[in-house]
Amino acid sequence: MLLTILSATSAGLCGLAAIVVHRAMTVKSRQPKPSELDIDTTPIDGNQQIKSNLQEAITYQTVSRMPGDINYDEILKFHDFLKRVFPTVHSSPLVKREVIARYSLLYTVEGSNPSLKPYILAAHMDVVPVDGQDWDVPPFEGREQDGCIYGRGTIDDKHSLMGILEALELRLQRQEKPIRTMLLCFGHDEEVAGNEGAAVIGKTLKERGTEVEFLLDEGFTILQDVIKQVRRPVGLIGVSEKGFVMLQLTVDSAKTGHSSMPPSETNVGILAEAVSKLERTPFPIKFERGVSYDNFNFLASEADYPFKFVFANLWLFKSMVKRIMHKQESTRATLHTTTAVTMFNGGIKMNVLPPSATAIINHRIHPSQTVQQVLDRDKLLINDSRVKMEVLQSKEASITSPYDDNCFGYQTVGQSIKHVFPNAILAPAILMANTDTIHYACVTNKMYRFCPTLNYPEDVPRFHGVNERIRVKNYEQVVKFYYITMHHADREHL
Repeated sequence: MLLTILSATSAGLCGLAAIVVHRAMTVKSRQPKPSELDIDTTPIDGNQQIKSNLQEAITYQTVSRMPGDINYDEILKFHDFLKRVFPTVHSSPLVKREVIARYSLLYTVEGSNPSLKPYILAAHMDVVPVDGQDWDVPPFEGREQDGCIYGRGTIDDKHSLMGILEALELRLQRQEKPIRTMLLCFGHDEEVAGNEGAAVIGKTLKERGTEVEFLLDEGFTILQDVIKQVRRPVGLIGVSEKGFVMLQLTVDSAKTGHSSMPPSETNVGILAEAVSKLERTPFPIKFERGVSYDNFNFLASEADYPFKFVFANLWLFKSMVKRIMHKQESTRATLHTTTAVTMFNGGIKMNVLPPSATAIINHRIHPSQTVQQVLDRDKLLINDSRVKMEVLQSKEASITSPYDDNCFGYQTVGQSIKHVFPNAILAPAILMANTDTIHYACVTNKMYRFCPTLNYPEDVPRFHGVNERIRVKNYEQVVKFYYITMHHADREHL
């Protein structure tokens, strides 16, 4: 009997192993099909003017600190700079330039086929402050050093804005009339939520009845040696982004007075317990069919062994992958709504009972949930009427844009990436940061978040950090990417 059981078990394991190996060896590629367009980008190679234009763009200190606290004078100077360095764009009869909400820019580039829906290329002019940061080079000089251009905005997000306009300038100089109408949307306050800039552009387009084929805005980049399971560079395309809610908790119901005669609970203690409940009970992990799950499916055909066995057989290894992703903050955050206690204040004197206590909770909301669902869960967990909840700011998570093999927008972006980075592996992903993209959901449901910058592990902390930079050769790739995207978008069909 024992031999029979062992024999059957062995046969079952062998059969299971055969299935795993077969699926890994025959997994279907989900990479974009190569484009057949022959696009000449040689004028971009080694172009000194393109490089010097970006360097000068960095010198404009278009800093956003808070809503309404923006260096508006520098924004206006930046407008004049754009008109000066892109004369063909600003003199072409095909291009209409509009200033929206006093500081944001909307360019409409007329296509020859009005039956095709237009598309949007978006970027933003503002940058985050450098206050308190110790840079090795001046952050607003645009210095070239060690083959890189350094400065605030080189990878967030003036490189995209300048790359888009450089590509358009080249097309118009070469008398390449666009077929599909193009909308260039450049907000001035993305770093402080974009409510005065991109939100007004989006509203303006909606009021005009504009329907957009797809939108491309900043987002993920090309990552080299960052995803350890894949040796080749990986290009993630953001097809969704998390929402958020900034929640203030306040307690002011407990007795106040001298600390020598304390009650059983103080306002600080009550609030601490409420906050602890939220931290002790994280939101459930979501790793079913969806973007995060499909991310592995798209990488499966290109992953190295033994990871290919796992990626191609999530039906078997899903629990293991889930546990591994749960161990790291960066991957765990993609799978659920997160909770972060960012501020906690209470007390006025060492020997006085605190008259009140407040805490700020920052939830980043997974696309599978709504703001209201998060608030309802918080209230249920805290379960204490003494804790007052007030929403300071909130934004729903974006819709998930389509990323199938027949989706024109996703495939157009993907084919353009592969044209410039032929060795890259592409996959959809959820962006955990917030961008201006959400403000254009009123005109399209096909919104993609990608920047054609090549980043190694040491480059990741430079976003909003010290010594932000872009490699000169990579910036040439940025311009090429947008030039190629414009050509791919001109097609009527894939």
